[in-house]
Amino acid sequence: MREIVRPVLAALSVACLAMSFTAASNSGAFAQAKQQMAPAPAAPAQDQAAPIKQIALTDKQIDGAIAAAKEMDPITAKLSQDAKPDPKVVAQLEAIAKKNGFAGYEEYNTVVDNISLVLGGFDPQTKKYVGPEAVVKAQIAQVQADKKMSAKDKKDALADLNEALKSPPPAVENKGNIDLVTKSYDKLMEEFGGSDDN
Repeated sequence: MREIVRPVLAALSVACLAMSFTAASNSGAFAQAKQQMAPAPAAPAQDQAAPIKQIALTDKQIDGAIAAAKEMDPITAKLSQDAKPDPKVVAQLEAIAKKNGFAGYEEYNTVVDNISLVLGGFDPQTKKYVGPEAVVKAQIAQVQADKKMSAKDKKDALADLNEALKSPPPAVENKGNIDLVTKSYDKLMEEFGGSDDN
């Protein structure tokens, strides 16, 4: 349905989902696995996402996140969003995170959230950081100009994109993260970009 909007929506959804502590690489499965690891929140509003804990990334963290995700993907891909936390799966994910240089799964999630926040602001055509608002506006223009998209699909895609403009992710606080993500952009998009084969 949304073949034309998939690349930028994926990048945007990465940023938006990062705000709600999910990653696009595994859709709901990764989110469900992360929920298994997370302690119960201290009663936030139902529709409000917890703010992302922004950190200054390092090359080692980015490399570790890519390596860990490759190992975690087959595990999290099998999870159902509605499944109850499985202690064995939680232990596996924790062990993979530690094996790849993280203190644990929570630190891995924080790193992935920060990577995702930056990825959401990249123009997939130029592979340059332009910010999530510019990405969404470019995608709106692309959808509006698409002659092959059905009227219903176009309406749905534009509604999604306009909604994304109303709820932008937070600004990247650590500007050095943009440079680090730029260096590893292709590898990161392969792993966290939301493509169907991940």
